[in-house]
Amino acid sequence: MPEATEACGPIGGPTGALTVGQAARRLGVTVRALHHWDEIGLASPSLRTAAGYRLYTTGDLERLHRVVVYRELGLGLDRIRAVLDDASADVPGALRAQRAQVAERVDRLQRLGAGLDRMIDAHERGPLLTAEQQTAVFGPEWNPDWTAEARRRYGDTTQWQQYAERAATRSPEEWRAVADAVAGLDRALGDAMDAGVEPGDPAANDLVERHREVFASYFPLTREMQVCLGRTYESDPGFAAHYDGVRPGLAAWFRRAVDASARAHGIDPDTASWR
Repeated sequence: MPEATEACGPIGGPTGALTVGQAARRLGVTVRALHHWDEIGLASPSLRTAAGYRLYTTGDLERLHRVVVYRELGLGLDRIRAVLDDASADVPGALRAQRAQVAERVDRLQRLGAGLDRMIDAHERGPLLTAEQQTAVFGPEWNPDWTAEARRRYGDTTQWQQYAERAATRSPEEWRAVADAVAGLDRALGDAMDAGVEPGDPAANDLVERHREVFASYFPLTREMQVCLGRTYESDPGFAAHYDGVRPGLAAWFRRAVDASARAHGIDPDTASWR
């Protein structure tokens, strides 16, 4: 007869003894767990019916209850066996050691929770900086509302997710380093234009590569994506004003430099897309 009958059907036995199904329900464990504990000799029933079905006495249930408690505390089955069967076992010591492990796990989960909170905040609002900190890091022309606008436009993209992942772990000092790198690149672009460097020249190509490296602070930038950014720098009034504020005509110069570099890498700037 299958074990399911043992777990469910009423089986004659001494008054007060429980079938494996009844014991499992009372303890809040599975029948499979009771079978396993019986098979390994951790907690076996004292009685069997004439048909061979397990019957658990009050004493059996007391031992099972201790097994359940210790298992919920995180002790392994071998450790539980030692605690229950070894009269010389240092039960308080075992429980203290387990408590220390639980405390470490709680601390780890709390840190994980804090990290998740930061990740959620970063996905929702970008840099985890106050408006004052953003102004101090990015300069007086920075508008904290720009991040909200970027999230509105790009919040469902992979690039925004990558940006948020970086923002979640970045300190104000690290953001300042990013801002300094961007400002340094802007100066280098302006100096190259002043020096008569032409798009496609080695010096211009080096600056295009430097732009990709600096931009990686936000998210990885492919060459085709860089071409799309170059278009935006020239066509978007806000970006164009920024670059042309560094040097008049710089937005158009940089767009041409990016296009020339793309061609050198086998990419047609006219058909490049955000990928």
